[in-house]
Amino acid sequence: MSLIVKVRSRPHMARCAARVFCLIVAIGVAGCSQVGALKSKVGNAFGGGTTTASDTQASPAPDNDSPLNLNTITGTYLMHGRYAEGEQQLRRYLAKYPNDRAAQGLLRQLTVNPKVALGAASHNYVVQPGDSYSTLAARDLGDSNQFLVLARYAGSTNPSTLRVGEVLRLPVTTPRGTSSAGTPVRSSTKDIATIVVTPATSADAAPSHESATAKAQRLQEESTALLKQGQKDQALARLDEALVLNPHVKPAGDPALRAQLLASYHERAVVLYRDQKLDQAIALWDRILAVDPGYERAVIYRARALELQGRLKQI
Repeated sequence: MSLIVKVRSRPHMARCAARVFCLIVAIGVAGCSQVGALKSKVGNAFGGGTTTASDTQASPAPDNDSPLNLNTITGTYLMHGRYAEGEQQLRRYLAKYPNDRAAQGLLRQLTVNPKVALGAASHNYVVQPGDSYSTLAARDLGDSNQFLVLARYAGSTNPSTLRVGEVLRLPVTTPRGTSSAGTPVRSSTKDIATIVVTPATSADAAPSHESATAKAQRLQEESTALLKQGQKDQALARLDEALVLNPHVKPAGDPALRAQLLASYHERAVVLYRDQKLDQAIALWDRILAVDPGYERAVIYRARALELQGRLKQI
């Protein structure tokens, strides 16, 4: 009886084994299909996809000889003071577009000696809210596109940044509608009446025997005269020179002009303080207090700067 059972169980076991094998094969096929689908989804998600014979061919290399467009060159290099790299990019651009006048103009501004282009005679200008080298070039040179040579004239290493209260050296323009070196500038009746600073009234023309006190007084008088002519920027510059020579020179003319100059010193000092350029900031506050010992903001900020300076030295 047991023998018969054993004989009958062998075919049954064989059938079971076959079923198990088929099941394994089916699972394997399904698994491969799912893995393939998963690979496809992952590949597509990263921009790949199924690899074909054509995909194995090398993709074309990027065109490294293609120049950047002019806006990119200006915004990436020139406006951030990367002049050497900007010049290289401009030359590449002009090699492909040799008749582009805008690019030619930028390259000239980048390679010319600024003092040759705009003249050696200069004056101080205190940066006002809303100023940029483009607006200053439009105002003084009659062309906002001349921003680059103007920035280089002022010694800027980052033409994209101007801080309110910062003092720039800008070229003196003439009444003929040109800079002292012949660069065209905007011409108007107001410009002719207000921009001229003749050698006879300049600080450099002062007699060598003139005392510092007398010279400071004369500069202050020139400042008052310039202000009456509408030349506020140059009036501030003259007053600045006067107060450097003698901070105790007796006030004359419009008291608001002196107040504005001291406020510009304070604003510059605050910027320096925030940048932790404490020696320069303290020097500016010392300058303010030499002129006006009761200038409260300078007293307070100077004390803070000295305290911070002491802490930093202990670190």
